[in-house]
Amino acid sequence: MTAENSRSRKSAAAGTPAAADGMLPEGASSAWHRLGRWIGATFVRLPYRVTIHHGERIPKSGAIVLVANHSSMVDGPLLFGMVRRSAVFLVKYEMFRGPLGWFLRRIGQLPVRRGEADRAPLMAAMRVLRAGGLVGVFPEGTRGDGVVSNAQHGAAWLARSSGARVLPVVCRGTRRPEGRKRRFLPRVDVLFGEPVTLPEAKGRAGLTAATERVRSELVELLGELDRLTGDERDDCDDCDDDARGNQA
Repeated sequence: MTAENSRSRKSAAAGTPAAADGMLPEGASSAWHRLGRWIGATFVRLPYRVTIHHGERIPKSGAIVLVANHSSMVDGPLLFGMVRRSAVFLVKYEMFRGPLGWFLRRIGQLPVRRGEADRAPLMAAMRVLRAGGLVGVFPEGTRGDGVVSNAQHGAAWLARSSGARVLPVVCRGTRRPEGRKRRFLPRVDVLFGEPVTLPEAKGRAGLTAATERVRSELVELLGELDRLTGDERDDCDDCDDDARGNQA
């Protein structure tokens, strides 16, 4: 056995990226990644009543850039636990401090500096996509009201450069409305859209058009989710407030 084969076997046994066939960034552990997904699917969901709509639309394999609206800190961990396949999310750099930063790196998440030209995480994400993996991006770039009034170019650039399809997904209910008290077990609805292929036009204009396509897909999906659950959500919220006087 050669020294290289020996290192590869030891790496796989330790749950490093060699065991994940390139689906995770360098320095991540497939074993820790599975633990992180289990935490997202179990403990992060505990304070909510989560309903997943059209989860069957998540491709089981192939390069995918998952794009989502962003209104709460829990959006990322919730989606991470829902996807049911290896998932690498771009997470704001400020989260990678102390023990949490170590944990995020071990489960395969990538730190990104907002508002800066930081190519390192994009290149790492590109390697994951070219291996057939899934990368999650919040195109708005930061938390807001979740209506996707704007979008950054990163998600579209990754999809176009890697040939990956884009999987839109939207969440409602993780963000507490302004002026509302805390609520017990708020309802959260998550709707997955159909995977789409972005326009192939080249240059800056092509990237701008692709970014707008990403944004419009999310806006349309939000409208679909609101039509699907709006009446039920209003009734449920009023009932929760009257009965418990609490909100998450």
